[in-house]
Amino acid sequence: MDRSVEGAAAQYYSSAMGPLAGQLGEWLCRAVQPPAPTPCGSPGGPPVTARRVRLRDGRHLAYEETGVPLHRARFRVVFSHGFTGSRLDSLRASPEVAEELGVYMVGFDRAGYGESDPNPARTVESAALDVADLADALGLGDKFHLVGFSLGCHAVWGALRYIPHRLAGAAMLAPVVNYWWPGFPPELAAQEYGKQARGDQWALRVSHHAPGLLHWWMEQSWLPLPTSTVASNTTHLPNKRDAEVRRTLAADGTLRAKREMATQQGIMESYYRDMAVMFGKWEFDPMALPEPECEVHLWQGDEDGLVPVVLQRHVAGSLRWVKYHELPGTGHFLSAVPGLGDTVLRTLFSN
Repeated sequence: MDRSVEGAAAQYYSSAMGPLAGQLGEWLCRAVQPPAPTPCGSPGGPPVTARRVRLRDGRHLAYEETGVPLHRARFRVVFSHGFTGSRLDSLRASPEVAEELGVYMVGFDRAGYGESDPNPARTVESAALDVADLADALGLGDKFHLVGFSLGCHAVWGALRYIPHRLAGAAMLAPVVNYWWPGFPPELAAQEYGKQARGDQWALRVSHHAPGLLHWWMEQSWLPLPTSTVASNTTHLPNKRDAEVRRTLAADGTLRAKREMATQQGIMESYYRDMAVMFGKWEFDPMALPEPECEVHLWQGDEDGLVPVVLQRHVAGSLRWVKYHELPGTGHFLSAVPGLGDTVLRTLFSN
């Protein structure tokens, strides 16, 4: 073909396809863009019913207090709830033990959950700073204890990295792991990652490599596999107590009510932002953290169907300063283990 004709043809197709490509790009951008959140108290948003504090950046965190009154407390505990949780979650310690030890506890809706304002810029660091801001707003003092459950433990890791000077002690209950943490042997992490349902593997893969597509991915009903059995509460649970707890909560409507409460401002800024933060690219490796000045405890069930116990053992083995407590015959829902909340408080405060 004559080069002049070839060049003219190329120019023609370029000019003809340009607008089409632009329109396709705009459509794709709109398709993957999550809907805007509906913050509590905003026009058309849910009402504000909880007590809230104002953070340094102007956002609000909703909170709920239990235990002894703050003015009588010997110890002050901040509790970071897990995936799908809320400010109402707690250690479920008995009032008698909290009174005996003098423990004040405050749970809070993490950013975007419940009645706490969304934070589209949420990170592991911002989760830790939210905890510090909450403690300051409530007057908990220079140091406090921080307890996290499941995915909410990323705030504990963040606190150990970014605000270790604020911690009098820390505890993690069945903390979720990130399969891409550098401290994991690649073959071990890949082996445990591969044991998950295919839909969960893809959900985590998108969370890590393409978090901007996560909302779109999670909302695609045409996919041949569920996008996340964790988000839909259908994960296989090998532990009998876990399975029974989930059946009971599903039957009495508790799971549905928790989901509605957690996601009332939008599922992107609660569930999906959690996934993007927890399984995204961290700025540090927890297994490379220096030893803090405070005690750190970690409880893990050996029949946990959501967090691989072999990876948790590796975390604890890499951090010799972590006091590791493995619970035989126990699954992921540690708050349902009889007496464990009291055990955690006594472990932290009876010395």
